[in-house]
Amino acid sequence: MGLGALATMWAVMRKELRDISRDRRTLALALLLGPLLYPLLMIGMGALGENRARTQLDKVLEVPTVGMQYAPNLVAFLATQGIRAVEAPKDLDAAILRQDVDVALRIDPAFGANWRAGQPALVEIVQDTTRRDSEIPAARVRAALGGYGDQVGALRLLARGIDPSVTRALNVGSRDLATEEAKRGVVLSLIMPYLLILMSFVGGAYLIMDATAGERERQSLEPLLVTPARRGAIVSGKIAAACALGLLSLVLTLLAFKLSAQFSIGAAKMLDVSFASMGRMLLVLLPMLFIGTTLLTYLSAMAKSMKEAQSHMTWLLLLPMIPSFALMVNPVKNQAWQFAVPFLAQNQMLLKVIRGEVIDLEVWGLYLAAGFGVAALLWFAAVRRYHQERLAISG
Repeated sequence: MGLGALATMWAVMRKELRDISRDRRTLALALLLGPLLYPLLMIGMGALGENRARTQLDKVLEVPTVGMQYAPNLVAFLATQGIRAVEAPKDLDAAILRQDVDVALRIDPAFGANWRAGQPALVEIVQDTTRRDSEIPAARVRAALGGYGDQVGALRLLARGIDPSVTRALNVGSRDLATEEAKRGVVLSLIMPYLLILMSFVGGAYLIMDATAGERERQSLEPLLVTPARRGAIVSGKIAAACALGLLSLVLTLLAFKLSAQFSIGAAKMLDVSFASMGRMLLVLLPMLFIGTTLLTYLSAMAKSMKEAQSHMTWLLLLPMIPSFALMVNPVKNQAWQFAVPFLAQNQMLLKVIRGEVIDLEVWGLYLAAGFGVAALLWFAAVRRYHQERLAISG
């Protein structure tokens, strides 16, 4: 690209940035939506998670129980574990389905006879497993019942002069190789990559749509296209302006993430929010910023009006969700090809940064080459579209 083309590109870039700066409300939304939304999500999610843990793990759990009179020893043991058995409503199943009750117990009438005979006694945990609110209470009840069963079983063996350890053929231990950084980041590993990818993907959306489809609709694109300036320089100037705006929004978002993590509670407070980590995230998101901007440039150049260009946002916003949902349903091991697939590559790279893993230079090279390569292809397609003279005609 010669000096003339660079001058044209710089002039177009300054023009587009000057135009959007006049619309202060739009500029504020483009720059501040992410930085304001992200802290609210971080702090809000941390507060909700902390409140759930405090209310469902620490407080005394009242469990409606059918047949308390059949197992007084069990009821007394549960009370020592912070679980208090209370009278069950008449229609227990309906109460659970209405979410009036999270978890309940039903003790078999033959519990006492089976207990005295040394046989397994039936205790039924009643819950709706599709209700996430019942997960923690049900886990507490299940753990307490398991502890009671182990204790009674050991006492029965001791009463017969048998060492309880003979029934344990294995003493299973575990060694967790996960780093502290990975453990701290697991809570946010589902939603954080999606939000950052989405913000980088559509960071310069309004500017680039207005600079192409909007100008075409206002019929102000034709005077620009009849100048002797090269079409590639014009496209590059518009893309550079949108990328500059998107990059500024990304930097503000990452700074907001850093501040919100420091003021948050729970897992978010323990995340690595050093400037080095933020820099790696920014480098990961740069290719997606260029991919999103060049793709929107091409789509806006194909649209006949601003409304038609904005209609593409419906499906564009769904693209960053695909890898997050796919990995949620079917987690896969890291493979080289994943770092060359848009959206999936960004998701995997951000997870590595969140988990505090070292990223090899080969992975960085493959990722950046593939990401900027896709952006270059989309830029070329947009330039080819700008060479079509009917682009300046609205309608």
